[in-house]
This record gives sequence, C-alpha cells and structure tokens, in this order.
Amino acid sequence: MSLIEVVPGRVELVVRGVGSQAPSIRLFDWSRTDEFEVVFAVEAVDDGLRARIGAVTVSAWDGAGYLTEFLDGLARDFRGWEGERSWVNNELVVAATFGSGGHVCLSWTLRADVFSSGWECTVTTVIDAGEELTNVAADVQEFFRQR
Repeated sequence: MSLIEVVPGRVELVVRGVGSQAPSIRLFDWSRTDEFEVVFAVEAVDDGLRARIGAVTVSAWDGAGYLTEFLDGLARDFRGWEGERSWVNNELVVAATFGSGGHVCLSWTLRADVFSSGWECTVTTVIDAGEELTNVAADVQEFFRQR
C-alpha cells in the first residue's frame, strides 16, 4: 500500500496485495461537502479489469460507522477473528476475513446505481494482519484527514 501526495496537501491511497500484478484499490479525489460529510472516488484494478465509482459519500450519520474505525478495529484484532466483518456504504462495501498464516483478505465491492439494478465489481487484496494492516488503517485515516 502507499499514500501518495499528488499535489501539496492532496493525497491518494493505493492498497495492493503482494506482487506487482496483485489486485489494487485506489482512493482519490477526496473532498469535504460540509463538516459532517466527505466524498471520494474509488478505483478497483485486477487482471485487466478496471472499475471506478466517482463519488462515494461517507457521513457522520452512516450507521456502519466510518471506514477508518472499521479498519482500526481489524488492526486491533491482528490475532484473528471468526467469520466475516464488513463495512457497508451505498457505493462501497469492504469485507474482511482472517485467513491462515496471519493474512487478512479485504474484499472491496464497488456498487454503481445500487438502487436501480446497477453493476457491482469486487476485488480482493490480501495483506498481513500485523503491521501491514495497521499501516493500511493509518493510511486510510490520513487520507480522510485532508483539508
């Protein structure tokens, strides 16, 4: 994963599994609509597939909580958990399962026009449960701290 400063004060985040051809997720074009809501774009890339959602809206009133809190919780439970945990938004779903060897599978589902029979695309990034997951959580938090 990498946090990239595109221009001063403007960053984008790429979460990638192991290997140069591994599936990746890119969070970019962050903006704040007001003090309670942010909007960002997300792009998924995997084996010739490229899908993009131009506007994912996350507000203080999202019942599932912020994505940062979800990832922080996963990082705190680096020793593992049973079943699947997920963070759900109208345009983006992130599901996490703990696998063998201390790896976490993060499945990122992009959903376009979810209320009118639109499309969905899911890619899965596999990362280490310890320091790597902690770094992803910290980088997502930094992505949302932009001004």
